[in-house]
Amino acid sequence: MRKVIVWMSISLDGFIEGPGGELDWHRVDDELHQHFNDELRTKGAFLDGRRTYELMAAYWPTADQDPGASAPTREFAGIWRDMPKVVYSRTLDRADWNATVVREVVPEEVRALKEQPGGDLVVGGADLAAAFRRLGLVDEWQIYLHPVVVGGGKRLFPAGTRLDLELAESRRFGNGVVLLHYR
Repeated sequence: MRKVIVWMSISLDGFIEGPGGELDWHRVDDELHQHFNDELRTKGAFLDGRRTYELMAAYWPTADQDPGASAPTREFAGIWRDMPKVVYSRTLDRADWNATVVREVVPEEVRALKEQPGGDLVVGGADLAAAFRRLGLVDEWQIYLHPVVVGGGKRLFPAGTRLDLELAESRRFGNGVVLLHYR
């Protein structure tokens, strides 16, 4: 059975974006990006909230056409375009790039997705991750802890969240980012 994995980068102080929605503090160098590519190419689908999907769709469909793009960036553009995507949104009428729009997170539908053959399912977006967590649909958390303090913004885990997790893996990258993989 496929697993649902929340895949998220966070700051040292627990934020997934800065006070103005900034993501410029992410320390994604070629080593880390290649790791993302190696991991994500084996997955079965991206499960994204609207904002995450729109952020990705604004750049990745043509990122490999940028002559200044790194090899991992060019590679990920193809991975992103080809990967099936489920976009959870109450406002989008449609989504391109191999994407299906779904209005609500319905546990039975997610469980049916898990039963299908293929790679694991990757959740992107804090609000969507929170919905999956509340519904008991998250199997694993793959958190990339960046050695940056942003001082405010959107938290991955809102106040009052409690999870008891088991560390399955940790890995330090050369840029100081640490993967914390929990079950």
